[in-house]
Amino acid sequence: MTKIEIVTNVYEKLGFSKRECADIVDKFFEVIKETLANGENVKISGFGNFIVKQKKARRGRNPQTGDEIEIAKRKVLNYRLSQVLKDAINDK
Repeated sequence: MTKIEIVTNVYEKLGFSKRECADIVDKFFEVIKETLANGENVKISGFGNFIVKQKKARRGRNPQTGDEIEIAKRKVLNYRLSQVLKDAINDK
């Protein structure tokens, strides 16, 4: 599903104009992005948790040349599905 399809679904369910629905969807994603960028986790009940984790710097190897390289520390995003969504996906 694309963002345009999400906007269309919100438009059909809420009845606002498409422009208003696009703004709502954009603001929703913007709030989530800002929260995650600040290192905070996002929990949406009945949907799941977006968890920001810090990975340590480590030594790696270039697969083409075999040279060792330093992989910088970084933040990664994990998603953990809620039990409600897991049951809905598995038709329980």
